[in-house]
Amino acid sequence: MISRRKFMGAAATAAAAVGFPTIIPSSVLGQDAPSKTIQVGQIGFGRIGHDMDVPGIIKCKGVKYVAVADLDKGRLASGVKYMNDYYAKQKTSVDIKGYHDYNEIIGRKDIDAVAISTPDHWHSQPAVEAAFAGKDVYMQKPASLTIAEGRFFSDALTLNKGIFLLGSQQRSSSQFHRACELVRNGAVGKVAHIEIGLPGDPAGGRTEEMPVPEALDYKMWLGSTPEVYYTEDRVHNQKGIIGRPGWLRCEQFGAGMITGWGSHHLDIAHWAMGWEQSGPLAIDGKGQFHTEGLWDVHGDYDITLTYPGDVTMRVWNKFPNGARFIGEDGRWIFVSRGAAKMTASDPVAPGRALKALDASDPEILKFEIPENGVKLYKHIGSHHQNFIDCIRSRKESLVPAETAHRSCSACLLAHIGMKLGRKLQWDPAKELFVKDDEANTMLARAERAPYGTRRAFERLSKKG
Repeated sequence: MISRRKFMGAAATAAAAVGFPTIIPSSVLGQDAPSKTIQVGQIGFGRIGHDMDVPGIIKCKGVKYVAVADLDKGRLASGVKYMNDYYAKQKTSVDIKGYHDYNEIIGRKDIDAVAISTPDHWHSQPAVEAAFAGKDVYMQKPASLTIAEGRFFSDALTLNKGIFLLGSQQRSSSQFHRACELVRNGAVGKVAHIEIGLPGDPAGGRTEEMPVPEALDYKMWLGSTPEVYYTEDRVHNQKGIIGRPGWLRCEQFGAGMITGWGSHHLDIAHWAMGWEQSGPLAIDGKGQFHTEGLWDVHGDYDITLTYPGDVTMRVWNKFPNGARFIGEDGRWIFVSRGAAKMTASDPVAPGRALKALDASDPEILKFEIPENGVKLYKHIGSHHQNFIDCIRSRKESLVPAETAHRSCSACLLAHIGMKLGRKLQWDPAKELFVKDDEANTMLARAERAPYGTRRAFERLSKKG
């Protein structure tokens, strides 16, 4: 049997050669045509899966969820029920399968794509495994826990010609697209400086050891990270999918808000400045790390990244939440989500209400992009729909794997800068710190067997 990916790739190539549309109509191929329905498996049904990714993907045109996996039996049951209830209202026949182990989803030949909505330390490994299994991948940000992991995940998608989209939804918001196009086309002249405002995380978290819930496979949940005792504030609320989970505030599983929100705003800065395949040349910053309670990610921080052309980017938790692009003559454009939230538990910017798109002079926002100007990627429909449409067309998505890796890398470099508290030089081509062995040891982490992105990539690439 020919796979959907091979069929659609061949169809797209043939269609392009003769000038036909790349989607073959079902009236020609029948109701079971490979282009008819994209079958998706959901990996993880926590806060982001429940609030954003499943609701977003399930409403896309030409999509059907067929499976969900989660290591928490309660969340798994919620995922199956959510999907069954949705399709029952649509009067659509489904057979949603629930799995403890996401590898059951990746191993199914009838599943075309996966959506990964897991904790940060479980992002890149399933993405690598799915890519080598011939699946297309939608994945929540940040792209990886370390820069080394990010390189493996990006290479896996490239090697296997997989379609990938990162959950960097700001690119699908009109104000961010407009701001980036204005900046890229010189609406404020040559950009000299960028200000990025992100939230911080509080100290706290209960430290007492607790019995592992019967519903949770805690050892697998820890994945490649060290084995430590269970306490609820290290994982997630056992009463339901409520609020921000504790793992977000533990360095074992992520870097805190520098990647949590930084992956959004630094990605926008990269898009506006054309840095999507590169990164900073120098990092200079400091950060305060919590020492009381369980949660140990950074609190306050202040980092300056220097990019090509001596453009500086200051990332500071005292700035308003958003991105400000400042030209050499002082003119600026500011872009943010305004009062909008992606999920119910998103933090809001302190202080006065922010405009989603603002400028030092309102006339700047009326700037007309010239005919020969830079036109940034724009798509029809939701962020998730872009993923589905690209699966069909086999065209690059709004946020492909290498772009996702580079924006995440900038955040992780800022985090390393916070940790070391001294100026660092970075080579974005080699992805190494310049003459700094200590800093280079922080590009990867040890992986607890049998898990790990590196292990998965090396094992699967040898098979290929």
